[in-house]
Amino acid sequence: MNTTKKIEKKINRFREGITFKYNNLDIARDEYAAATKAMERFVREGKIRRVSTGVFYKPKQTVFGEIKPNEEELLKPYLFIDGQRIGYITGTSLYNQMGLTTQVPTTIKVASKTKRVTTKLGKVPVKPVKSYVDVSKENYKQLEILDALKDLKSIPDSDKENSLRILEKKIQQLEKKGLRNLISCAKKYPPRTRALLGAIIENLQMIEAIERLKETLNPLTTFEIGIREKALPTINNWNIH
Repeated sequence: MNTTKKIEKKINRFREGITFKYNNLDIARDEYAAATKAMERFVREGKIRRVSTGVFYKPKQTVFGEIKPNEEELLKPYLFIDGQRIGYITGTSLYNQMGLTTQVPTTIKVASKTKRVTTKLGKVPVKPVKSYVDVSKENYKQLEILDALKDLKSIPDSDKENSLRILEKKIQQLEKKGLRNLISCAKKYPPRTRALLGAIIENLQMIEAIERLKETLNPLTTFEIGIREKALPTINNWNIH
C-alpha cells in the first residue's frame, strides 16, 4: 500500500473534530516527503483542515454546515506533551468560556511552566503566559479558577459581583482533593488572590481550608478589589475593600 493510501485509511478512522499531527499517522521517516504531499492534497480536497503548521483535523459536517472544533481541541497539540497536560487556555478566552465576560478575545493566551506556545488559530494570535506552577491534568481546572480570581478586577466587560458568584459556585463544587489542589496552588499566586479565595471559602464555610491561607498573608496588608460586603460578607476578615 502506498503512503497516500495508508494515510487516507488512517484518517478515515479518526473521529471528526479531533486534531492530529504527522506522528499520529504511523508513517516511517522515509515517507514524510510523500506524506506532506498527500496531506496538502487532502487539505485542497476538503477532507481535512489545517489548524497550523503540521496540525490538522477532520471536519465535522452537520445539517447546519461544518462545525469547527473548540479552542481547547484546536490547541490540544500544544497543551500536551506525550499525553501529559503541560498547559491550559487562560485570559479573556477562558473568562468568556466561564461566563465572566461576553468580550471576544483578540488574542488567546496559553499558560505553561515548561513551554512557550506561539502560534495562530486562523487570524487570532496565540501567545504564551508563564503559569505560577507546573500544569497537570489534576490541577489545571483549579489554575483556571485562580487566574480568574487574580484578574477579577480587570476582566473586560465584567460584572465583578456576578463573576464572583460564578467562581464561588465552581469552588463549592470541588471535591476534597480539588480543594486541596486549589489551596496548594494558591500559595504561589499573588496575596490578593489568596485573600479573595480565603474570603470565598470562609463564606462557603469550608473551615478546614481557611487557616492554610491565613498563615500565608500579612495581617496588615489591605487589598482594593472593589467588592461590596453585601456580595461577599467575609471580605473584612481578609482586609478586602
